[in-house]
Amino acid sequence: MRALAWLADRGGVLVLLAMGAVLSVITIEERTPTSVAAAVALAEELPSGGRVFLGIDDQAEQVAFADALREAYALRGGRLVEGRGTPPAVRGALEAAASETLNGLVSLPGADAWSLLRSASEWLPAVEGVPLATPRAERWPLFLTRENLLNVAETISVWAILGIGMTLVILTAGIDLSVGSLVALASVVAAVLLRDVLGGRAAGPLAVVGASLAAVLTCALVGLLSGLVVTRFRVAPFIVTLGMMMAASGVALRLTGGTSVDEVPDSFAWLGHGAIAGLPVPVVLMLVLYGAAWFVMHHTTLGRAIYAVGSNEEAARLAGIPVERVLVLVYTACGALAGVGGLLTASTFESGDPTYGVSYELYVIAAVVVGGTSLAGGQGRVMGTLVGSLILGVIYNGMNLTNVGGFSQRIVLGLVILLAVVLDQWKRRRALAPG
Repeated sequence: MRALAWLADRGGVLVLLAMGAVLSVITIEERTPTSVAAAVALAEELPSGGRVFLGIDDQAEQVAFADALREAYALRGGRLVEGRGTPPAVRGALEAAASETLNGLVSLPGADAWSLLRSASEWLPAVEGVPLATPRAERWPLFLTRENLLNVAETISVWAILGIGMTLVILTAGIDLSVGSLVALASVVAAVLLRDVLGGRAAGPLAVVGASLAAVLTCALVGLLSGLVVTRFRVAPFIVTLGMMMAASGVALRLTGGTSVDEVPDSFAWLGHGAIAGLPVPVVLMLVLYGAAWFVMHHTTLGRAIYAVGSNEEAARLAGIPVERVLVLVYTACGALAGVGGLLTASTFESGDPTYGVSYELYVIAAVVVGGTSLAGGQGRVMGTLVGSLILGVIYNGMNLTNVGGFSQRIVLGLVILLAVVLDQWKRRRALAPG
């Protein structure tokens, strides 16, 4: 029983690592490497001092491979003649290069140029007998590719950011069902302001910043209103935020007439598609916000007050903690973070839409509970929510990689939520048991 209790309290990371290990095994496949190391290894196999034609598509990873191969082959006295782009462009480049002697042909399996070069001797007698080389295939887990891991992190970034605010609310023994609708509202407010007030597609960066701040502030005000109703009128958070969910969705529909708003400038897409130090902006923003939330919860008076209110509201009040102020602040922060998530969603799709964020509250609550935060309040860690978000992201990614259908994915998500809630209830009963 102790082992099960330890797993329930601290096992999120272990579960995540175990899932990654399983997916790494079952997604192993043969693939052609396009790394610098693969290019250097191939250069060693080409004839020294030769003249070799390389045919590639116009894709970033293939272009990077070509650059590395060119440099490595030059060190061996060789010369790389390149044909890049569509098959007709590669064919024209090869015909021009064949006017002089070629000692080899190089391409990458899977590239359009590969099939062209394999049959080159049939339509270009000058290359008859010239060998076609390619990097040696290797077996590697598709799950562990850099592109896939970044895809997982980027996919869960909005859920995880919303999860910060939801964690704070649930730690106070509350709930916020409005976050999904606030995602839609934030996207609509920013897009409508840009379209109708700030110049539409011609809006500048300052206009984009202003519209973004207005969207986040709008959602923060909705969260503030929820907190005030919960504290001043003592209405159950479930009912208050359910009403706010419907109201926010209605406002988003009213502002747009139920249609998407895509008259936004190109600069608006930076949040969703930009990169910082090689990482997608949503991932960087997620990590920064989690770092800030971790500091607040573990090194400030506010963090301790949130835990105290969730553990025993009356005791916290008697201890001098301004309970109502803490609750209002928590719901306001949850609304603001939902606004940030809405901006990221709008930037990714380059539009505002009242249908964004549908069912997000379910995914976010699932991430919080899977991450170990108790629905009864007072117990949990914000970093656990990040782990919970990653677990859900890895589950979805693994099902996509193994071709599990969308209907089955929803069944799996439901079972994961059910298991997390059962574990939460078991921990509560165990903690209250005498002895």
